Amino acid sequence: LKGLTFVFVFFALLTLIYFLSMPDMAKLKKENPKNTALMEHRMKERKEKGKKIRVDQRWVPLSRISPYLVKAVLIAEDDKFWRHEGFDYEAIQEAIRRDIKAGRFKFGGSTISQQLSRNLYLSPEKSLLRKFAEALITWRMEHVLLKRRILELYLNFVEWGEGVFGAEAASIHYYGKPSSDLDPQEAARLAAVLPNPRRYSPIENQRN
Repeated sequence: LKGLTFVFVFFALLTLIYFLSMPDMAKLKKENPKNTALMEHRMKERKEKGKKIRVDQRWVPLSRISPYLVKAVLIAEDDKFWRHEGFDYEAIQEAIRRDIKAGRFKFGGSTISQQLSRNLYLSPEKSLLRKFAEALITWRMEHVLLKRRILELYLNFVEWGEGVFGAEAASIHYYGKPSSDLDPQEAARLAAVLPNPRRYSPIENQRN
């Protein structure tokens, strides 16, 4: 009983701390971030390895991103995006079941909203504390931003390769054209590599 009380008090304090230090998401309604926590993390990684630091990210409104890519990403990453409030509980349960079976804790089942929260504000490390912070930020984000804005932010900042962030940069990097001109096949290939974009390339028979 004492142990459960301690856990409850601990997470209650964490919740209070995170709410007091919660990022001002109201700014995201109209302002586009210049960089993200994930970008900064990747730059730090490359600097520590003595590699050249390069980040390619080009902002475009959702209306200028191919509808084929929007649809492909939603199907691949979060097919319940327009219906859930930030969390896909069925996917989370399935991820937990698979983790238990595999004997590893991989934190699967993240929605687009959760991924955006992590990319904008948190490190990619896998820990219970980071997952807890991600859940709070996601809850707040879903209550402050419209779904269309969340999707627009995600598509502009999701990682699509080594130093490549967002649909516009990815489309130009891999296909040499703006994201508005992507055809269905190109869009499907871009969406297919999102689970591990630094390992796989949307260009056939090529790895990053």
